Amino acid sequence: MAVDSEKLIVVLGSPNGDDGRLFGVAEERCVAAVGLWKAEPDCRILLTGGFGEHFNRTETAHAEYLKRRLVELGIPGNRFLEFALSLNTLEDASKAKPIIAESGAKRCVVVTSDYHLDRASYVFRREFAGSGVELEFVATETDESLDEMDYAALRAHEAASLARMKAADAAR
Repeated sequence: MAVDSEKLIVVLGSPNGDDGRLFGVAEERCVAAVGLWKAEPDCRILLTGGFGEHFNRTETAHAEYLKRRLVELGIPGNRFLEFALSLNTLEDASKAKPIIAESGAKRCVVVTSDYHLDRASYVFRREFAGSGVELEFVATETDESLDEMDYAALRAHEAASLARMKAADAAR
């Protein structure tokens, strides 16, 4: 099914509470996505995030919580594509790729957080190399006061994960 616009907004998942409450990181990403959608309301939206001990232990997919919040913020329910029920950034890209291909989108704006931008852009650019899909990235500025997350540990994890991926790619 081709999208109404050649542009697609991809909102990457992040943690939510055991009660389904979106953490501040997800709220920031939702606000950014709404701004992008308002500028180009023909865009469709792809949400990532399934289930995982480290980010969503509920019985509802994280992407569903994102969708509910985005609808509350004014995006009509019919603007959403199927979810990419991913466990991590690598799966965000690999599970999003066939959905994006099926949609016919030629441009994707990937919404993530500042601390996640380098790794997310590396993973998505690697996954979409040669696909003909133009990728753009929007990073929200993380307000570390919103949650009880250990952002120093999270930033260290992101840097270490990216370094491991680059080293593995260089060894190939």
